[in-house]
Amino acid sequence: MNSLKKYIRTSLSITFLTMFIPLFSIASIVFLIKLAAYTSVIQFSLWEMIKLFFFIVPELFFYTLPISFFIAATLTMFKFSNDNEVIVMFALGIKPKLILRTLFKPALFLSIILLFDFFVLFPHAKTLYDNFISYKKSEAKFNLSASEFGHKFGDWLLYIGKENKDGTYADVVLFNKKQETEEVLIEADKAEIINDLGILRLKLSNGEGYSYSKDEFTQINFEAMFINDTMETSLHNYSSTIEYWLSTYKAKKKKRMFITDTLMSLFPVVSIFLVLSIGIVHARHQKSQIYLYLFLGIAIYYGMVLGLQKILSFYTIPVVLFVWLLVTFTIYRRAIVSKF
Repeated sequence: MNSLKKYIRTSLSITFLTMFIPLFSIASIVFLIKLAAYTSVIQFSLWEMIKLFFFIVPELFFYTLPISFFIAATLTMFKFSNDNEVIVMFALGIKPKLILRTLFKPALFLSIILLFDFFVLFPHAKTLYDNFISYKKSEAKFNLSASEFGHKFGDWLLYIGKENKDGTYADVVLFNKKQETEEVLIEADKAEIINDLGILRLKLSNGEGYSYSKDEFTQINFEAMFINDTMETSLHNYSSTIEYWLSTYKAKKKKRMFITDTLMSLFPVVSIFLVLSIGIVHARHQKSQIYLYLFLGIAIYYGMVLGLQKILSFYTIPVVLFVWLLVTFTIYRRAIVSKF
């Protein structure tokens, strides 16, 4: 029996890899295409692209692992049917329950990994991804360059004479009309962008400032001046996984994500009955139908998950699990147990 279980799991592993690698590659390409849209306004280095990819990997698992296991397990059973190995197993007195238990362990292991990935890894990776994109967008707003045209810098109009090799700027002039009757003009020999915990500001060195109106004219000289009227990067922080899920930050989106990803994580376990029902076939008569059943199984389950959550909210989880297990177990009893 142990040799048979090992043989089934080895065959499942090989088929699973042939399913998972292409699906994961396709999902990664879709992500890279999505990321390419940011490059029109944000510049990414190769290392930053790699970091963003690792931030999105936990999310990619939910689009690939459950479907890969369901297809791989079903095709493994279908291969056994084509090779008449299932007939030999049943002829030797092996019951469908043994195959069911053999597939249940890797399915349970995969669901546990997905639940851990969803509840623990995903919040951290998602927060890092959102914060990094937010930071890069804010940084891109300060992508200044020397030209005959000025730049918009918060409430200031900014002109840069030239760029230095060390990333600083020279011959800088700023103009701000605070009120109808007062205008401010600042010129500095040097300017640099300072990033202080996500807050970007402009540091001016060795310059003069002028404030003038109809009634008053003021001049100051300075060695260093910080322009704090800048844009702040919107960063989200959380101290624990529980705090992330219970916080009101993007509450509606997290609610939908919680329902959807919980059910997706449990899909390998709750679909074991359907795997045997579809995979164990009479090869001559049902060969062309297995791929249709695979498509319908995935489409119906995911359709229930996405459709019912708008009506039942969190009750979608127990309702979908109960209905799915009841229907697939009934199919399993009629298609497999009653015949073998």
